[in-house]
Amino acid sequence: MKIAVTGATGQLGRLVVEKLKQADATVIALARNPQQANDLGVEVRAFDYDQPAHMEEALAGVDRLLLISSNEIGKRLQHHESVIHAAKKAGVSQLVFTSLVNVDHSTLNLAGEYLASEKSLKAAGIPYTILRNAWYTENYAASATNAVAAGAFIGSAGDGKISSASREDLAEAAVAVLLGADHEGKVYELAGDQAYTLADLAAAISEFTGKDVPYRNLPEAAYKSALVSHHVPEDFAGLIASWDVSASKGDLYSEDKTLSKLIGRPTTAMKDTVKAALS
Repeated sequence: MKIAVTGATGQLGRLVVEKLKQADATVIALARNPQQANDLGVEVRAFDYDQPAHMEEALAGVDRLLLISSNEIGKRLQHHESVIHAAKKAGVSQLVFTSLVNVDHSTLNLAGEYLASEKSLKAAGIPYTILRNAWYTENYAASATNAVAAGAFIGSAGDGKISSASREDLAEAAVAVLLGADHEGKVYELAGDQAYTLADLAAAISEFTGKDVPYRNLPEAAYKSALVSHHVPEDFAGLIASWDVSASKGDLYSEDKTLSKLIGRPTTAMKDTVKAALS
């Protein structure tokens, strides 16, 4: 069985490829820039979301395909539909798609493209599994060092609970589905076992550094301005601030424990990811 992974040079893609290799699976890395995938140690094929004419050929002989969602906001649906169409023409027997947690009722401005992609996949007539991935804990933990330097962790998430998971957790789940059976037609909500607030995350930073790093909640516009002042591009700063506001509404919270069941262990604790980010 040949398993192909799109976005194989990305952070999630690399983890999935490595775990498939460890399981002795036959892996094909699909990458926009094949040279960047040479270190993966598997067959590499050129695969550009913006070049749909070449996709079917790149998917020749593939049995199962992991479609890691495009990271280009505004073009995701177009990219995903191109891959789905090519996978069907190439005879892929199962397509596994990484979507977004709570996508069917989320206020996140990312949700629309993901939900439309899910609908396109379901309508395509190709066997599928949808992984509604939690927010990566690393999305917040990456700011830990800057928070220490600034003396506070800032955001606009209020007391919103966040059921994030590490990339490692979500990569393991994808591999479990790609190598497993009885996952066709399933939609899995994948969330961390233990929810936390950004105040909890700031407390973890304080604990590991021995410094007082409180969480400071800001209005959305003020948080955006603060990000811009730290050289985040204005448009992206606006998106980040809006995602926090959605988190304050519970859009990143889930009590679903499917993720830990799939990987056969508890999900990685937020504190462990924060500690790793600070080390």
